[in-house]
Amino acid sequence: MEFSVKHILTIVSFILVATTVSFATNGTKMIGFSAKTVGIGGASIGTFDGTVLMMTNPGGLGFLNGSAIDANFSLMVPSLKFSNTSNVETDGKTNYFPLPGLAYAHASAESPFAWGVGAFTQGGMGADFSLDNPLFRNQSGALVPQQYHSQLAVMEGGVSAAYRLTDNLSVGVSAHIVYSTLEFSMPYSLSPSIMKGIAQPGMTFGQMFAAPPAMGGFGYTEVTALAGMTGLTAFGFCGKIGVAYKVNDRFTVGASYTSASPLTYKSGKATMDMTAQLNDAFGKAVQGYMAANPSATQAQAQQAIATQFGQMGIDLSKGVVANYDLQTSLKLPQSIGVGASYAATDQLRFAMDVEWVNWSSAFDKMGISLSNGSNTNINTMLGNSGSFSLDFPMNWQDAVNVRLGAEYTVVPAVVVRAGYAYGKNPVPQSTVFPVFPAIVENHVMVGASWNITSIIGLHVAYELALNNKETASTPSTVAQEYNGSVSQLLENIFHASLSWSLK
Repeated sequence: MEFSVKHILTIVSFILVATTVSFATNGTKMIGFSAKTVGIGGASIGTFDGTVLMMTNPGGLGFLNGSAIDANFSLMVPSLKFSNTSNVETDGKTNYFPLPGLAYAHASAESPFAWGVGAFTQGGMGADFSLDNPLFRNQSGALVPQQYHSQLAVMEGGVSAAYRLTDNLSVGVSAHIVYSTLEFSMPYSLSPSIMKGIAQPGMTFGQMFAAPPAMGGFGYTEVTALAGMTGLTAFGFCGKIGVAYKVNDRFTVGASYTSASPLTYKSGKATMDMTAQLNDAFGKAVQGYMAANPSATQAQAQQAIATQFGQMGIDLSKGVVANYDLQTSLKLPQSIGVGASYAATDQLRFAMDVEWVNWSSAFDKMGISLSNGSNTNINTMLGNSGSFSLDFPMNWQDAVNVRLGAEYTVVPAVVVRAGYAYGKNPVPQSTVFPVFPAIVENHVMVGASWNITSIIGLHVAYELALNNKETASTPSTVAQEYNGSVSQLLENIFHASLSWSLK
């Protein structure tokens, strides 16, 4: 069967459009990109036997034995828990994340040139919780659970090429398009200083909200709104350079570099609902008025406070819910990796990768730009005309990941595998919170392959990301509700791949 470049690109484009949400494994990156490589712990930089080299070390494509198509599918099932002062240990929603991939590589022993085209699920993260927040209560004072939700999906795909300089040395490059989507909704807290509008001569709304009641303020150290971000999509570019070297027929080594990928998410929509915060402030103001005027009824106090807000330019009849146009910026990290593979016998092979990931220069913050805000009350309090920018703190730390594994050929048609991967948790205690809990560190894997025929192979693997627990610092950089909170994450990931040799 003949496959033209046009056919392959059409298939790859379809997969890119059909991207689904994935979840973090090491940070936001997948451990491996096929069942075959996951089975040996994800080690593939120095192992030159599959199309996943387009993602890990394009130089290795020069040593493929022939052309092949790989179809990869994974199903990730994360298990999340969270607790803080308002919530006993609470389970996150059980989500099922399908992770597809498809790749074609063209290689021949007669030619030093090899190339490939493919699309892979690169990574992401996501979570759903229903949690109590002290600010959100009904009229009787009972807590009303709020939805905490995030989804970050990243697909990567394009072309790769390798050239075999000698019988032992091959170099390669990948030029990939990155496609990503982002959603986020939860109570969002900021310092009162963001409210720069003038409440009264010599005092901004931020100063008024932060000042203690004895000085005519509300005593808030942060202000909170229900925030939602939807419809965000981004395209970026990722380049890879790889070197592959065959020391001999049993021992191979490789090295690769992956560039950072700046992403600007456009065409998004955001909502900001400050109703709960304003109601709480209004209630405090009414209580303060009644304490200063003991003969006043509650209705009289409410009318007086409504008048005071009106004098500050706040028309309570218009509420405090705004819609915005949204743009967000983020960057996927650069990385450097080395790997090796050693065949101890004709049946037993070992593999190992070590990779450095530069999270600190990528996930230091998430830039958020909002424009065309529709609510005059919020604009008045923030002191703008409906457009402003802010940075969401992340402060992730660089990580070193180690992946190792072994495979054993039981009979020519059956291979079994086992692996282990360690990736340092990049999320600091100061910014860990429940909907971005990319904190797992230890992974164990098992897998197997069955060569159904001489050209078709089926590969399966199971990956368990062991439960990891992280306690947030006090204070938390994200919000007070996360002070001393505990986030937990465990993942079950099931992998299957189908390989079709076109030798």
